Amino acid sequence: MTAAVLPRSVRAAIPAPRTSSEFVERAVQDTASVAYQRVLHRMVRREFRLVAELASWAAPEDAARAGEITRQADLIGRVVLQHHATERDLLWPALFAGLPAVEQDAAREVLADWTSRAALLDHQLRDLSTAARQWAVAATPPARDPFVRAVTRVADSEEAHTAAEEAQLFPLLNHHLPAARWTSVSRAARTRLSGREQMLVLGLTLEDACALDRARLLAGLPRDARTAWRMFGHRNFCATVVRLRGAPPAR
Repeated sequence: MTAAVLPRSVRAAIPAPRTSSEFVERAVQDTASVAYQRVLHRMVRREFRLVAELASWAAPEDAARAGEITRQADLIGRVVLQHHATERDLLWPALFAGLPAVEQDAAREVLADWTSRAALLDHQLRDLSTAARQWAVAATPPARDPFVRAVTRVADSEEAHTAAEEAQLFPLLNHHLPAARWTSVSRAARTRLSGREQMLVLGLTLEDACALDRARLLAGLPRDARTAWRMFGHRNFCATVVRLRGAPPAR
């Protein structure tokens, strides 16, 4: 699919770098942990919405196109599952350890709510993975349409989940998670993504971030990852985005 035949609504979903004073001011105020969470949330919400829109316009019988779209849905889904595991196993325990005693009871309730929402979303992501495989194999309207419904449902749940997390937990992270503890969390986190997938996720996350968040994300990478991004990661990311959207990524 080329840019010339992309529906107008799909073009409108392509992001632009964040330059408004609102985003810049927020980036300045955020600690590194919150800044990372916020840009990752923004990317995930955007990509699920874009995948749903691309799928709704795709020819159901086009197996190649179905493969491109479902692979993107699978990748973003795995990013979210991995992100939830890191939060559950590393980030929230690190946060709770630094909370004053008077705030711990309230924080337990907030974390219990987060756990329930995350478990529901994880279940929906696994359902989405099943629907993606079915469309990719069958390449028929009866297989494509359930995939569109599943990814739309996930996008709606992701919006609600991240909005609650940003309202309830980000203030706690900003005030009670020291930079050294965040560094320990980020170093302990593990990924099952391939190197190529990591570069694609990095590009998607950088795409509509403001300049400060872009600089902060890149500075937090190991030196070899920054080198990989400059040498070939950015080029591969651009090629993947063009194939998926029919248009280049935001600059």
